[in-house]
Amino acid sequence: MNISVLGCGRWGSFHAWYAHRVGHAVTLWGRVGSAHLAQLRAGRTNEFLTLPEDIRLTDDLAEAVRAAEIVIISIHAQALRSFLRDLCACGLGEELGKRRIILCMKGLEIGTGKRLSTVVHEELGDDAHPVVWVGPGHVQDFVRGIPNCMVLAGEDRDALQGLVDALGSPLIRFYYGEDLLGTEVGAAAKNVVGLAAGMLDGLEYGSLKGALMARGTRELVRLVRAMGGDGETIYGLSHLGDYEATLFSPHSNNRRYGEAVVRGTAGDFHKIAEGVYTAEALMALSEEYGVDLPISATVYEIVKNGRDPRAQLTQLFLRATKSEKE
Repeated sequence: MNISVLGCGRWGSFHAWYAHRVGHAVTLWGRVGSAHLAQLRAGRTNEFLTLPEDIRLTDDLAEAVRAAEIVIISIHAQALRSFLRDLCACGLGEELGKRRIILCMKGLEIGTGKRLSTVVHEELGDDAHPVVWVGPGHVQDFVRGIPNCMVLAGEDRDALQGLVDALGSPLIRFYYGEDLLGTEVGAAAKNVVGLAAGMLDGLEYGSLKGALMARGTRELVRLVRAMGGDGETIYGLSHLGDYEATLFSPHSNNRRYGEAVVRGTAGDFHKIAEGVYTAEALMALSEEYGVDLPISATVYEIVKNGRDPRAQLTQLFLRATKSEKE
C-alpha cells in the first residue's frame, strides 16, 4: 500500500521506517525549512534511526497526500487543528478526508479538552473516519528489534481489522479497539501519570509508583465513564498497558520532565512535555463532567501554577479517606 507520514520528528520518522519494514511504499513529509527533514535529507539518519533509501522524503504536502492510500499524522498534538486548517486552505482537506487517516499522537486539545479525533471531524467533516495508533513502546527499543503490543482504535471494525492486517508484524502485535473515546483519553492521560511518576523519582519516592498506578487508573475510569466511554478501556494498552514505558523507562519524556520539575532543571528541555498540556485539558474535562481527578489536579498545580511538589503530595495524602473502589 502507499502510505504517507506527515511529520518527520522522532515518531514520524519511526512510523515511516516501520511502514517500509512491513512492506509498504512510503513517503515522509516535513515542513519547508524543517530541521528534522534537512537532517534526514543530508544523511537519511537522525539520532534514533536510519531510513532506507527508497523512502521518499518531501516538503510538498499536496504530493504526500495525493500519493497515499493511508495517511499517518505524527505531529505535536496541540498543532493538529492549525495543521488541518492550513491543509484545508491549500485545497487538500477533501482529499485527505477520503484517505484512511491514522493519528499517531497522544493528547487532548488544550483549552477545550477535545479529543484529537473530534478535532479531525470538526476540521475535515463527518466523512473523515480517523483511527488512533497508540500504546506502549519507544523508538529506541523498536529499532533494536524489541517487540511490543499496540492498539489501533476507531469506529469501524472492518476498517480496523484491515489496518491491523496491513501493519501488524512480529515487531508490533496490534489489537483493535472500538472504544475510541476511552482509548484517546487514556492514551493522553497516561502522560500526566508519567509526569507524576517522574516527580516521585525526583523526590526519591519511587516506592509510591504502585499506588500511583492503582489510583491513577481509578480516576481515569471515572472520567471515561462520565464521558460516555467504556471505563474498562483504561486497563488496556492505551493507558495501563503503557505505564511501564511511561512511568519507568529512562526513555520516557514525560517521566524525565516530571523529575526535572522537582530537581529544578525543566528549563533544560527543548520543549515542554505533552503531559503538561494534557493536565490542563483534563482540568477542563473534570469541571465539565463533574469528576474529581486528584492526581491530575496535583500535577496541574505543580506544572502550571508552580506549586511545591512535596507540599502538593502531602496534601494528596491528607485527603479524606474513601473506599479503594471509589
